[in-house]
Amino acid sequence: MLIYRHTTDLPAAIRGCAVALGNFDGVHLGHRAVIEAAKEAARHLGVPAAVLTFEPHPRSLFRPNEAPFRLTPWRIKARLVETLGIDALFEVRFDEAFSCLTAEEFVRQILVDGLQAAHVVAGYDFVFGHRRGGDMDFLRAAGERFGFQVTEVRPVSGPDSTAYSSTRIRRLLEAGEVREAASILGHDWEIEGRVDHGDKRGRTIGFPTANIELGTYQRPRLGVYAVMAGLDEGSRTAWHKGVANIGRRPTVGGVSERLEVHLFDFDGDLYGKHLRVRLCHFIRPEMKFESFQALKDQIVADSAQARELLAG
Repeated sequence: MLIYRHTTDLPAAIRGCAVALGNFDGVHLGHRAVIEAAKEAARHLGVPAAVLTFEPHPRSLFRPNEAPFRLTPWRIKARLVETLGIDALFEVRFDEAFSCLTAEEFVRQILVDGLQAAHVVAGYDFVFGHRRGGDMDFLRAAGERFGFQVTEVRPVSGPDSTAYSSTRIRRLLEAGEVREAASILGHDWEIEGRVDHGDKRGRTIGFPTANIELGTYQRPRLGVYAVMAGLDEGSRTAWHKGVANIGRRPTVGGVSERLEVHLFDFDGDLYGKHLRVRLCHFIRPEMKFESFQALKDQIVADSAQARELLAG
């Protein structure tokens, strides 16, 4: 998959594509329906299949003081899109200047002059342009004027008839319902980052942990999870079972939220390495213990439960 951080002066081979538009935060099953529709249009027309998304998420610009909310920062989003068999991914920088483009300017500059799109696909609720001036009706009318086709993808729902959405996934994560969130995402929810130095207390009780700052990630329910942790090894990822705590560590007086992961049967050095952590099962909420020994005893029990859950 080719990645472009611009839509100007594109190679001839990628212009005239069928493109899916959206934020695609989470790349959940509803998003995948939009992307699959773009792939189908591309196959029909014999053109490249592309995805155009926005970074950072527009909400970061318009509501900068809100709590962290990202499900899939850029690196994870790009990886997930690539697994769907897309030819090109366009990352449009969403800054103050871009937010001031009218819907008409977006169509002309990005879709017509830039991509020279042959087919445009978006979800039923997609809006764009300054003050959300463009919607699917606007896009269809623009397609008639400029000569590109438009497909609107209707809501995708699960067995309970509730539409899949990033907002619903966030609420499930906040409740610790990671299995239900995974059923909408189509994959386990994942946090990734560089391993930094923690306070090393885990080593003293036989449970060394890899520490990752949560940054802009959506905060799931604070507590203990059974996880699968992936360690980048060149072109491959080596996966290890483990147990993780997401929280403030009240027993030792912690105040900032962080992810601490203990990998089972692993004794390598993780500092500075890139780690992917998939939340597979919620075990218990974060708790404050009366002593360090009580904390150690609980970690032993948590680890045994995580091993059992992951074995299943």
